[in-house]
Amino acid sequence: LGFGFGFCLERAGFGSARKLTAVFYLHDKSVVKVMFTAIVTTMVGLFLLSSAGVLALSDLYIEPTSYPAQMLGGLVFGAGFVIGGYCPGTSVAGIATGKKDAMLFALGMLAGVMAYAELTPGIEDWIAASSKGELTLPDLTGIGMGWWTLAFVAFLFAAAHGMQRLERRFAHLRPLHHPR
Repeated sequence: LGFGFGFCLERAGFGSARKLTAVFYLHDKSVVKVMFTAIVTTMVGLFLLSSAGVLALSDLYIEPTSYPAQMLGGLVFGAGFVIGGYCPGTSVAGIATGKKDAMLFALGMLAGVMAYAELTPGIEDWIAASSKGELTLPDLTGIGMGWWTLAFVAFLFAAAHGMQRLERRFAHLRPLHHPR
């Protein structure tokens, strides 16, 4: 599965830092479209499996919610993505095709992970102190999983339409040579 996922990432152009960072310049939203489609497809699949009695959603592990830690992690991840042009998975796809910048990104990421693990004693206590436990949208709102699934499917279609409009609006910013 990992090989297949990496192959699909690379074939979609996600092994290219230019393709990935084009999202931030608003002229190519294909990365967001693919990832959001994957998330919503998974959500639909989990809901259908749960409805059919094949899978109990309560059996799935959900990372406990810690707003401060997850916001900080999101900012660090986002900054790394914008600066380096890759996320952890796409850097591996880039490495597989021989991209040196992807290799340097992955090495820097591993060095950062090691530094974080060694230089932040007590971080687990901070995360645990701000933990809200396992939170889900149905738990927070009282609205059932089926309605949330329908809402996300509808939002996916609306977002895809909006992203196409953004791509057309900012197409003039696209570099002349835009490799996949």
